[in-house]
Amino acid sequence: MTIASSKVLPARTSTRPNRAGLPNRVRQLRKLLHLLPTPQFRHGLRHGVAASIEHLTLMHGVGHVATLIDVGANIGQFSLLMRGLYPKALIYAFEPLSRPAGRFRRLFADDRRTTLYNCAIGPEPTSGITMYVGHSDDGSSLLPNRQASENVGTEQVEVCRLDDMLSVTDLARPAMLKLDVQGYELLALQSCNTLLKAIDFVFVEVAFDSFYVDQALADDVVQFLLARGFSFAGVGDPVFDERGKCMGTDFLFHCRKQVSWRDD
Repeated sequence: MTIASSKVLPARTSTRPNRAGLPNRVRQLRKLLHLLPTPQFRHGLRHGVAASIEHLTLMHGVGHVATLIDVGANIGQFSLLMRGLYPKALIYAFEPLSRPAGRFRRLFADDRRTTLYNCAIGPEPTSGITMYVGHSDDGSSLLPNRQASENVGTEQVEVCRLDDMLSVTDLARPAMLKLDVQGYELLALQSCNTLLKAIDFVFVEVAFDSFYVDQALADDVVQFLLARGFSFAGVGDPVFDERGKCMGTDFLFHCRKQVSWRDD
C-alpha cells in the first residue's frame, strides 16, 4: 500500500523533526495504526490517501466546524481528516492540478456534502495561467521555485477569486478556511475579502524563508489576518531544514471579533 501523506514545505529543504529519533518507516507505521480505527480514514487508505492526522489534536480542539473551505486540497488529505472529525460538515475544495484533483474526486465520489472545484484561488480571475509543478504535486505553485531544478514541469490552470466561487449563504457556521498553496497564501486571502467576514477559523501554512519567487512570508500573512479581527488560536508542527533552522509551520487563527476593513 502506498500512502500519500500531507505536506508543508518543499521536501528539498525541509524535514519534520523526528521527535523520538525514530526512522521514517517506524513513524509511518505509527501513523497507520492511528488511521485504522476510523472508518473514514480506512476509506482513504484504500485510495492511497492518509488523512492529515498530524493536525488531529489542533483540529479537534476547534470544537466544531460546519463548513470547510480547503484551498490547495491536493488529493484530499486535510479534507479527509475533517470529514473524519466532522461527518456532517460541508466541504468546498479547490485543487487546480488535474492529477491530484482526479484522485480527490475518486476519494470523495460518494460524499454528497463535498464539492471540488478544479481551479486555483487568486486575486484576479485568469484562464490558462502557468502552474509550476514540483517533484511531487503537493510542492507545486503558481509561483516559480527559486531553485529552477525544482520546477520539473508546468500545467495551465484556471485561477478564480474565492468571492466569485462562494457566497456567505453557502456557508454553515462555524466555517474554516484552510490554505496550503505554496507561497500564494496572501494572494489567495486577498481574493476573499467579502467571504472572510463570515469565516470563523483560518488554518494557513506560513513560511519563514522564501522558497518561491515573490512569496509572501509569515509576517505578511499574520498582519493581514490580525488587521481583519483574527487572533492566534494554535500552531501546527514546525518544519526544519537539515541544520535545524525552522522554515515554516501552520498557524490557526480564530475570528474573535468583527471589525470593519476596506476591501483591498
